[in-house]
Amino acid sequence: MGHSAMSRFGIVFNDQGIKVMKRLVLLMVLSGLPFALQAGPQINVGTVYDYLDGDKSTYLKRVFNSGDSTAFVKVNILEILYDADGTSREIEVRSQADMSSRDGLMASPARLIVPANGMQGTRLLMMGERDRERYFRVRFIPVVPEKEDEFAVSAEEREQYKTTLSAGVNVMTGFGTVFFVRPKDSRFDSVIEDTPTSYRVRNNGNTVVLIDEFRNCALKDETACEPTTKHHIRAGNSFEFDKQAGREYRFNLVEGDSKKSLRVAGQSSGGA
Repeated sequence: MGHSAMSRFGIVFNDQGIKVMKRLVLLMVLSGLPFALQAGPQINVGTVYDYLDGDKSTYLKRVFNSGDSTAFVKVNILEILYDADGTSREIEVRSQADMSSRDGLMASPARLIVPANGMQGTRLLMMGERDRERYFRVRFIPVVPEKEDEFAVSAEEREQYKTTLSAGVNVMTGFGTVFFVRPKDSRFDSVIEDTPTSYRVRNNGNTVVLIDEFRNCALKDETACEPTTKHHIRAGNSFEFDKQAGREYRFNLVEGDSKKSLRVAGQSSGGA
């Protein structure tokens, strides 16, 4: 029943269960009143994938707070490095006193004070090499401000904030996003190989291509679909799937600002 979709060395997330995108950062029980009504900040960072075009160096990211108290949010950035076999690791972006020589992504400001039912923005600035595509994980972590956090609040304001949260059990959830920094001279070159039994998209360009809203549905029943997925095809890699009898595959091929809607029919019921 399931299709065999594969994204070799790509980045794949299911829209119904986005991996590593939503993270429980801190659980605080600040009073002896168990299971009281939840009070506190509730942040939202919008899209979990962001893209910096080759001709841009900054990107404005907004953080929303739908909660009933102020959110103090730290912005943490790690660079994602991919090995030849497609495995990834994350390293800290080097912080130097001379910011002009920084090689990587930085957030300004890196600490946000977001009022209840309000919004604040941080500007993501890319400095350093742009001869190849680079990838970063940007985490937005709500915290209770302490002296060492360098939030511009007084000791009295910190204590007042803690008192506000002590109304019950508070769960403060942080979010992680993936930030794609395209090379300065971005080039798209997607090659499609369509055979009777399989379909393949190979990225021969130098920047990521997106297979968006990928759906595998029954030809005779448009409601009989597998969960919608999203696939990022990094440069030099490919996405492919086997065609199955009686199925249809729909998706958008996104190359930067260009978007193409495609439909691919599976094998006929009598196909090999």
